[in-house]
Amino acid sequence: MSRGGAGLRAAYPGGTDRRPPVSCQKWDQSMFGRQSLVTLVILGCLVLLALAGCRGVRQIRDPEYAEVLNRAAQAAVAAEPGPAAVPPPGVLTGPQPVEAYIALALAQNPDIQAARKRVDALANRVPQAASLNDPMFGVTVFPAPIQTAAGQQDVALTASQQLPWPGKLRRRAEAAEAETDVARAQLAAVELEVIEQVKRAYYELYFIDRAIEITEKDRELLVQFTRIAESKYRTGETSQQDVLRAQVEVLNIDNELIRLRQQHDSAQARLARLLHVSPETPLRPLAELPEEQLPAELEALYELAIQARPELHAELAAIRRDRVQVELAQLDYFPDLTAGATWIEVGDAGLSPVANGEDAVLLGFSVNLPIYRRRLDAAVREAEARMVSTARRYDSLRDRTAEAVKDLYAQAISQYELVRLFREEIIPKAQQTLDVSTSAYQVGDVDFLQLIDNWQQLLRFEITRYRLESQFQRTLASLERIVGGELPVRPRPVAPPAPQG
Repeated sequence: MSRGGAGLRAAYPGGTDRRPPVSCQKWDQSMFGRQSLVTLVILGCLVLLALAGCRGVRQIRDPEYAEVLNRAAQAAVAAEPGPAAVPPPGVLTGPQPVEAYIALALAQNPDIQAARKRVDALANRVPQAASLNDPMFGVTVFPAPIQTAAGQQDVALTASQQLPWPGKLRRRAEAAEAETDVARAQLAAVELEVIEQVKRAYYELYFIDRAIEITEKDRELLVQFTRIAESKYRTGETSQQDVLRAQVEVLNIDNELIRLRQQHDSAQARLARLLHVSPETPLRPLAELPEEQLPAELEALYELAIQARPELHAELAAIRRDRVQVELAQLDYFPDLTAGATWIEVGDAGLSPVANGEDAVLLGFSVNLPIYRRRLDAAVREAEARMVSTARRYDSLRDRTAEAVKDLYAQAISQYELVRLFREEIIPKAQQTLDVSTSAYQVGDVDFLQLIDNWQQLLRFEITRYRLESQFQRTLASLERIVGGELPVRPRPVAPPAPQG
């Protein structure tokens, strides 16, 4: 104890209560100032990096992003959606073929636009999946400097980077690309679905327009029958019952016209929704449709549907994605590497007599230990089961595709034959029957009830003919969606040459 006290008194003459010499105080202050300066510089760099990152986040690269944000804000304030898009002037003027409406729907339909943006979003996952995680950077400041033989340690900088096991990044990118392929196939399916809906709405509107036209024409004919009945009643050739029956039929026709006009407005609004235009936009189909053509043979449609249906391609892409997920789960049995480096600033003014001030550099490596096999095995089994489930879903969809092709093909053949039967056989004979009964009624050979029955029958046959035409076109539209595109059709039969001389 006395020796320790003597040592202290030798180091600090005048006793242990006296302060260190001024030179020692200056040395401590200079080291503290140096440490503070280094710390401030490092912290300033970190702040600048953080600010630069925040500035980069606010950049808007998608030109539609700002527009959507603005519309969303306006809708939140007004609590109502924005108006529907308005087509360019002249685009929808007058009767249009169905192809014009399809082109407009492909350009403006919100469901298609949403599916396209989903593809863009998933495509941007690929570079993310293929990229390493951000490196880690750290700063360690020693509040009380550590004295070592090489000198005093004031601050340490560390940097590290995680390196996945070889093959993991590539398979993550492959899985993201397969998911993007699923979205691309779903986009094609959405486009075909919208095309089908546009065609079905178009041909429904076509039928309603023709039904209104026929009903109005037959109403005029019925008014003529009423005048004939009134004339015969005034001359005593018939009873008042014929006149009243004719008037009731006129009122019944008026009732039917009211119903048809309501259906017209509903069908027009449905087509306008698909085109993303105002419901008040005048949408008019052509007055006559092109001549019907039968689709190709059934076997060709089966083959085309399996090759081209987008929903099947989506399931195949999902199988590829799930297979890569299985490989990723298997790679989790292998460890990931983390490599790092540490730099320690060492001062040359420490207490050690051999201090040289050489900074220390350390290299480090670490790995995770995948030792919990139960979790890893379960992850592999989960991925395998998901892939098998997707494959079975593909098989089911393939079977349902063949069923739909067969069903729609049978409907199309039946409707095609019925259209020709009504147009070429039934309606001409019904028209001839009505003409004969009209002449016979005027001379008293046929009663009024028979005349009205013949008139009703012709009206019913004419409307049925256009309904069948509309159903045939709508069936073809559904068949096109199932087979994944435009239908191949049978060649028209070539008429034999006319005999000469």
